[in-house]
Amino acid sequence: MIEYLPLVAAVAVCLALALPLVDDRADLFVTRVALSAFGDYVGENEARRRSQRDRMRAAHVAGTTHRVYASRTLLYAAVLGVAGSVIGVCGAAGLLAALDVGEAAIRGALPSAVEFVAVVARLADLGLLRLFVLLAVVSATVGAGLALGAYVARWQLLDQRAAARAAEIDATLPRTVAFMYALSRSGMAFPRVMDTLAENEAVYGEAATELSVAVRDMNAFGTDALTALQRISRRTPSDDLADFSENLASVLGTGQPVSTFLNDQYERYQAEAEAKQEQYLELLSTFAEAYVTALVAGPLFFITILVVIGLVLQDTLPLLRVVVYLGVPLATFGFVVYVDSVTQGVGGTEAVAESSLADPDTPSVTGVRHAGDEAGAESDAPRFDGGATRGGADRWAESRERLRVHDRLRWVRRLIASPAEMVLASPRTVLLVAVPLAVAGLLIFAFPITLGTPVEMVDQIDRPIVVAVAFVLASYAVAYEFDKRRLRRVESAVPDFLDRLASVNEAGTAVVGSVRRVADSNLEALTADLRRTKRDIDWGADVSTALRRLERRVRSPMTSRAVALVTNAIGASGDVGPVLRIAADESRATWSLRRERRQVMLTYLIVIYISFLVFLGIIAALSVSFIPAIEAAGVPGTGGGLPETGGGAPVGPGGITDGIGDIDVVAYEQLFFHAASIQAVCSGLVAGQLGEGSVRDGIKHVVVLLTLTVLAFVGIGLA
Repeated sequence: MIEYLPLVAAVAVCLALALPLVDDRADLFVTRVALSAFGDYVGENEARRRSQRDRMRAAHVAGTTHRVYASRTLLYAAVLGVAGSVIGVCGAAGLLAALDVGEAAIRGALPSAVEFVAVVARLADLGLLRLFVLLAVVSATVGAGLALGAYVARWQLLDQRAAARAAEIDATLPRTVAFMYALSRSGMAFPRVMDTLAENEAVYGEAATELSVAVRDMNAFGTDALTALQRISRRTPSDDLADFSENLASVLGTGQPVSTFLNDQYERYQAEAEAKQEQYLELLSTFAEAYVTALVAGPLFFITILVVIGLVLQDTLPLLRVVVYLGVPLATFGFVVYVDSVTQGVGGTEAVAESSLADPDTPSVTGVRHAGDEAGAESDAPRFDGGATRGGADRWAESRERLRVHDRLRWVRRLIASPAEMVLASPRTVLLVAVPLAVAGLLIFAFPITLGTPVEMVDQIDRPIVVAVAFVLASYAVAYEFDKRRLRRVESAVPDFLDRLASVNEAGTAVVGSVRRVADSNLEALTADLRRTKRDIDWGADVSTALRRLERRVRSPMTSRAVALVTNAIGASGDVGPVLRIAADESRATWSLRRERRQVMLTYLIVIYISFLVFLGIIAALSVSFIPAIEAAGVPGTGGGLPETGGGAPVGPGGITDGIGDIDVVAYEQLFFHAASIQAVCSGLVAGQLGEGSVRDGIKHVVVLLTLTVLAFVGIGLA
C-alpha cells in the first residue's frame, strides 16, 4: 500500500484547494501562504499588473486585492502542477501494468480491424533509461497542463464575469438613465442624483452598481465628477456605459444642461431597446428552429435507425442507451447554457423575485434605499464611540433581543395562520412539502422490488419515479406561476397608476391628495394595496413612508423602481408630475416589450410542443407496431413468416430475419419510455428558456410533457 501514498497525497492536496470555499480559516491560511511565496513577484511587471487589475475591475471583484488574487492564482498553479506530475507518473505506471499482458493476448482479444492497437503492449518492455524518459515526459506534460490550465482558468473566469456584467449593464442602462433624468428634471442637483442612484443600486442593477463606483470615488477620496466618470469609462466592460460616461463628463465640463443631455440619452436608449428587442426575437426564433431540428428531430431519426439495425441485423442497445441517457441530456444542457450566455441581459426580462419568503412588514426586500428609512429606530450599526451607550449598560438590550426572536418566528405564525397562502407564495417552501410526499408515495407504490434482471427491476420503479418527479415539479410550478402571475398583474397596472397620479398632480393637487384620489379609482391588482396606502396616509403616515410600505407589500421590481423614483423626487420638489410621466413611460415601455416577446415566442412554444408530440408518436408507433411485427417474424411457430416466393430464398423465419427471435422486447420498450421521458424534460426546459427567458419557466412545460408521455404509454399498455 505504500506505493499509493504519493497518489493519495496528490489527490488530497487537490481536494484541499476547495477548502477555502467553505472555511474562512482555510481561506486565510491559503492567502498567507500565497502572499509569502508569490506576493513580491506579482508586482514586479508593471504592465502585466495593470492589465490584470483592469480585468479584476471589469469583473467587479470585491473583497480582494490584485496582489492577493494573483498570488493565489500562482499558488494554485504551482500546487496543481506538482500534484499533476505525481498523478501523471502514477497514471503512466498503471497503464504499463495494464499492458503487461502480452501483445499476442491483446491481438487475440481485439477484432482484426483494430488489432494494430496491440503494439502499445511493447511499452511494458522498455528499458530503464527509456522508461525513465517516458515517465518524465508524462509527468511534465500532465503537471504543466494542470498548472497552465489553472492559471489560465482563473484569469479567464474574470473575463467571463466581465462579459456577463457588460450584458447586464447594457440591459439596465436605459432604466438607470431614466432614473437620473427624472431626478434631474425634478430639480435635484447632479451630485445628489448620483448619490441617490448609488443608494438604489440594488433596484437599478449593474449599470447603477458601476456608476456607484464613481460616487464612492467622489465621496471617499474627493475626486471631482469629471475624473470619476472618465475612470468609469476606462474600467467598465460595457461599451455603451463607457460612451455614456464620456459624454456625460463632456457635458459637465462644458457647463451644458445635464437634464437636456439625459433626456436625449433616455430617448435614444428607448429607441435602441425596441431595435434590440427585434434582434433578440429573431435570435430566439433561430435558436428554436435549431433546437427542433438538431435535438428533437435528430435524436428521433438516430434512434429510429439504430432500432431498425438492432432488431434486424445487430444488437444496438448499448449505443442506444448512450444516446438516450447521455447524448440527449448533455446536448440539451449545452444548448441551454449557450443560449443563456448569448442572450444574457439582452431580452430585458425580469426574473421573478423569489422574495416570497420575506415578510411584507420587514424592510424592503428589493433593496430600495431612502433617506430617513427606519428613522428613530435603534440601529445595529457600530457606533463611532466604540459601542458604549449613554448611561453605561444598554437597558434596551433585553427588549431588542425579544423583538429579534419575535421577528425570527414571524414566518411560523404566518404559516399557522394562513398555510395555503404561505405555501403558494413561496416555491421553495412547496418543495419542503412535495418532496417528502413524493418519497412516501414511492415507498408505498414502488417497493418492495422483486429481484430479477436489471431490466425487470428498473421496469418496476421507472414509472413511479416519473410520476413522483412530475408531482414535485407540478407543485413547484403551481407556486412559481402563482407568484409570477401575481407580479405580472401588479406590474401591468403600474403604468396606469403613475399616469393617473401625474394627471392629478399636474392639475394642481398636492402629492398627498393625488395619492388619495388615485387610490379611490380602479387599478385592478393594485387597487387593494393602494387603498391600504391611503389608510396609511389617513392615519398620519407621510406619502414617502406610505409608498415604501406599498413597495414592501407588492415586492415587484417595476414597482420598486417607480417608488424609489417618486419618493426621492418628492424630497427634491413638490411638482412631481413630470417625474411621474417619465416613470410611467419607462414602465410602459418595459411592459410592452415583455408582452411582445411573449406573443412572438408563443409560436415557437407551439412548434416545440408539436415536435415533441411527433417524437412521442413515432416512439409509440415503434413500441406498438414495429417491435411486435419483428418479434412475430423472427420467432418460429408464430405464423409471422412469409411463404417462399418463386425460386428465391425463403423470407420469414429465415433470410434477413434469421436469429432475430432473441431480441429483448422489454428492454427496447423500456428504453423508449425513458427516451420519451428524458425528451419531455429537455423540451420543457428549453421551451421555458426560449419562451420566457428562464429554465424555471419551463418547469410547467416539463410537467405537461411528462404527463402526456405517461398517458401515451399507459394508453398503449406499455407503462
